[in-house]
Amino acid sequence: MVDSLKIELQFSGGMELLFDNQKAIVTQVPTQFPLESSASDEKPHAANIKDLIGWMATTLLKERPELFIGPDGSVRSGILVLVNGADWELEGELEYELEDGDEIVFISTLHGG
Repeated sequence: MVDSLKIELQFSGGMELLFDNQKAIVTQVPTQFPLESSASDEKPHAANIKDLIGWMATTLLKERPELFIGPDGSVRSGILVLVNGADWELEGELEYELEDGDEIVFISTLHGG
């Protein structure tokens, strides 16, 4: 059994500023959540985008978490998410189960002016 999934994360529209100015990060994400170190009573399940967002917020995010993650555990309003080139709404949004080799893109549509 594979313990982690190779996922490529891409950021644009200013999102990269929250992730140490990196436009792309190839990372290994756990295959199951919650993690063993978690105090959650949640049953183990295959990693999904909601898990990925929380994991990114605690593992990769360098600053201003309020600009990335909302109080419901999803991305903030104004951030487009693409899963392998398709709008995440077509893939099940937060419930999409991650697969090895997935490409997840986060694009901020909020710009100063």
